[in-house]
Amino acid sequence: MSDWLVLTLAMAAACLVVLVVTLVRHRRAREDEDPTETPDVIEYMTMMIGVVYAIVLGLAIAGVWEARGGAQNQVQSEAQALHEISERVRVYPPDVRDRIRGDVDAYVHYVVTTEWKAMAEQGRVTSEGGRLLDRVRHDVTDYRPKSDFEAQAYQPLLDQVTAADTARSARADSTGATMPGVVWFGLITGAVVTVGMIFALQIRRTARELILAGLFSALIAFLLFLIWDFDAPYSRGITASTEPFAALFPQLPG
Repeated sequence: MSDWLVLTLAMAAACLVVLVVTLVRHRRAREDEDPTETPDVIEYMTMMIGVVYAIVLGLAIAGVWEARGGAQNQVQSEAQALHEISERVRVYPPDVRDRIRGDVDAYVHYVVTTEWKAMAEQGRVTSEGGRLLDRVRHDVTDYRPKSDFEAQAYQPLLDQVTAADTARSARADSTGATMPGVVWFGLITGAVVTVGMIFALQIRRTARELILAGLFSALIAFLLFLIWDFDAPYSRGITASTEPFAALFPQLPG
């Protein structure tokens, strides 16, 4: 089921619930009930609940968007570190240089073609990716520089290996959902309470009021969907991209 279909069904369901509840409530209303007489305290509480929930929704959207941006930055950092390794080994002997570059290319190709799918489908990185990065680390650390020029490049190479490993670990920690279950419970409960307060205002069955109530409910459904869509940076919606790898390693097949 596509994300757009989920969004459409969620918004349609929200509108339908409001419409059905309004019609049922109108049928069961007492004949002497005056819908224009809503106590001021109910109007005040409805307004305050709406404001508080809007703030909570805004914070949740900002949180998941920031998490997605952080995930993309992690990918950029990892790709940049690996690219620096490939470039800095040019001072090494040809056989060592080619071996390190080949292992870096193998790791990048595996991440882009295989591990990314595992992250999207299973929510985790693979042990094979870790093994390939370990091979790059061993290539760099096991080599003994034979000149001062090579020795000057050795420590920066180790730093780039550490940077790549740190970025990979951060990427592994970001593969799952960023919003804990208790937050989702609060968001959904808040949505139910906020929409439920509409009926405390004794809305009537006029087209204008029904349309406004339906649009309000659909908006909340859309915002909740937006949070859910951004909640997993590597598997749903606008996901973190492999573009940094493709830009820095254009020679590799995508």
